[in-house]
Amino acid sequence: MPTVVQSKVFPSPLMLRILIAITALVLAAVPVHAAPSYLNEVVPVLTKVGCNQGSCHGKGLGQNGFKLSLRGYDPDNDYKALVREFDGRRIDTVEPEKSILITKPAGQSPHEGGRLFGVGSREYATLLAWVKAGTPGPDSKEVKIIKLEVVPADKVLKVGEELQLTATATFTDGAKVDVTWLTKFDTNDANVAAVDARGLVKAKRNGATSIRAAMLTEVAVAVLAVPFERPVDEAKFAVTNNFIDGAAFAKLKALRIEPAGLSEDAEFLRRVHLDATGTLPTPDAVRAFLADTTKDKRAKAIDKLLDTPEFIDYWTLFLSDLLQNRKERDHDVRGVKGVRQFHAWIREQVAANRHWDEIARDVLTATGSTATSPQIGYTIVTLGEHRETEKSELAESVAQAFLGTRIGCARCHNHPLERYTQDDFYHFSAFFTRVKLERKDSKQGATNLTVGHQDANQNKNPVAVRQPRTNRMLKPQTLDRAGAEIAPTDDPRIKLAAWITDPKNESFSGAMVNRIWRHFMGVGLVEPVDDIRATNPPTNPALWAALNQDFVANKFDMKALIRTVLNSRTYQLASATTPNNETDSRFYSHYYARRLPAEVLLDSLSSATGTGEKFDGYPEGVRAIQIPDPHSGSQFLKMFGSSERTTACACERTGDVTLPQLLNLQNGERLLAKIKDGGGAMAKLLRDEKDDAKLTEALFLRTLSRPPTTGEKMVVTEALKGGDPRDEVFRDLLWALLNAKDFAFNH
Repeated sequence: MPTVVQSKVFPSPLMLRILIAITALVLAAVPVHAAPSYLNEVVPVLTKVGCNQGSCHGKGLGQNGFKLSLRGYDPDNDYKALVREFDGRRIDTVEPEKSILITKPAGQSPHEGGRLFGVGSREYATLLAWVKAGTPGPDSKEVKIIKLEVVPADKVLKVGEELQLTATATFTDGAKVDVTWLTKFDTNDANVAAVDARGLVKAKRNGATSIRAAMLTEVAVAVLAVPFERPVDEAKFAVTNNFIDGAAFAKLKALRIEPAGLSEDAEFLRRVHLDATGTLPTPDAVRAFLADTTKDKRAKAIDKLLDTPEFIDYWTLFLSDLLQNRKERDHDVRGVKGVRQFHAWIREQVAANRHWDEIARDVLTATGSTATSPQIGYTIVTLGEHRETEKSELAESVAQAFLGTRIGCARCHNHPLERYTQDDFYHFSAFFTRVKLERKDSKQGATNLTVGHQDANQNKNPVAVRQPRTNRMLKPQTLDRAGAEIAPTDDPRIKLAAWITDPKNESFSGAMVNRIWRHFMGVGLVEPVDDIRATNPPTNPALWAALNQDFVANKFDMKALIRTVLNSRTYQLASATTPNNETDSRFYSHYYARRLPAEVLLDSLSSATGTGEKFDGYPEGVRAIQIPDPHSGSQFLKMFGSSERTTACACERTGDVTLPQLLNLQNGERLLAKIKDGGGAMAKLLRDEKDDAKLTEALFLRTLSRPPTTGEKMVVTEALKGGDPRDEVFRDLLWALLNAKDFAFNH
């Protein structure tokens, strides 16, 4: 039988076109979705719903055997934990819907954290699509977020009104994407405005606040105002002394909060003496000021105070707190002598009115010995015994003291409220890698600070520090992420100091402006005073900008800034509130009364009683504000909250009122001894002043810096008629005045 050969049939061109068309139609009918991005979608979802927060799996040891990096700062290791740990038990590739990564937060299986999103939510769909796509991991070539914006960025609302915020991310390829659903929103004051997970804001009461928005490494903020709905007297905003008042009163007017009236002369004089010099005005100074009828007497009084030794002493104390002048906690190498030398150096700078940028550069770039360059004490205290500077407190202390920025948490993980990453922390730390301390016990000689690597053989290598998590070597880079070209033999701190003190660096000027403003006004424009960041904006941005511009224009002259603040009407407003401004605690509608700092209170007690105080290692008569080292063995200073100077945090100095403080003043033997001291003011007045009315006035002037009122005079007169010995009546009066709120508080 013949072999049958089957010929191959080739489709005609027409058949090919039909086949292609049919295939295209079929493929078009099947939806094709790109796999969700692990870095730009999955990690933000886990962050927004709280899986990697500190209260859940983001805590140090994780939660129930599952650990994620805090807020996703380490996505590579998080991926391993999500997909590979425990043989991938958290992912079900056969039935993705049954992956416990999905079922637990969706409330479909037991979950200690409860239900975080619904089955039909976008979060659920994203995680499910990611698992179905095979859980694609981090891609180094993938676009990254470089900016986050929130709109509206500034809005005025009424109580009860709602506002939807929209967050837009800009990526490295230039794309702008609406990421509202991936953004985590929080409020800075839940009493004024609340915000939900969708970015829907609701105004709750009158005031002002801001809403923080965060996605991955970027943050943004929306500023909200909720004015009072009441009329205000326009005339109360009309009188201004300088630019401070224009900005402060504009904010008050926008919120419909009326400023208080001007303080009385006696109230102002006591206030400015205590705030500027840490001392009470003398009775003669009070009498002269009250008798002066010239219009510019307040300005003249301010100028006079700023040229006194007491001003120098008090602002030396201010800077000593900031620069942490103390002995080291362990293995101290400076001793009391070193602390006193640094204190003397600081005092010389204040006395010469050296500007803040000059002082900062001298401290940041100091070299030499404790004997010849006392300012190296700052580096000694913050570096300690660490040979690897990145493991010390130096970098974070510099950022907090000179930039008002807290970067310490970025040592271990990305900053939760700012754009600073762990890499940013180590880039910044790299500026200090050439700091070398040759530590010696103070009894054996001076400690020296030189520039060079701990290992001299490394001096030829590029300046860099090892990032412990990634093991990468990171070069010096400022916090604005600008690189710095530094030769191996150069001192990197010089470049850093130049960037820090640059007039364009608002963080540097703002940090000191905010500290000085808080010192005089009781509340910083940014609080906490050393937590300046994008998500913690100033309560009055216009005033913030004006003060910074003035400080920079005056070349960082602290005394000039102080003079401007003291001459403002805002500073000179009365402390007494009105029904219109009694709830205000942030916008400077009145002077905020506050307890005197520990050193000032102790000195005031001594001044009022005409007695001295004895501190360990110092002759009697030295005032507390003059003491170089913290406390100096004084339990009073410790009890009343003087700074230990152990960290850069301004929170170390407290103005709280506590029960032990009250008991100390009311029942303490030391205060009673001061009152009864035979060489003190009370004994002298009792001997020399036989006129009861004049003696009463003298005691009021020594303590409250004002004459007694008619009612107060009558109370004393009645007490004298009661039959008690004259000496006892007036000692009781002095005790009562020293325990009065008007004495312990500046107002």
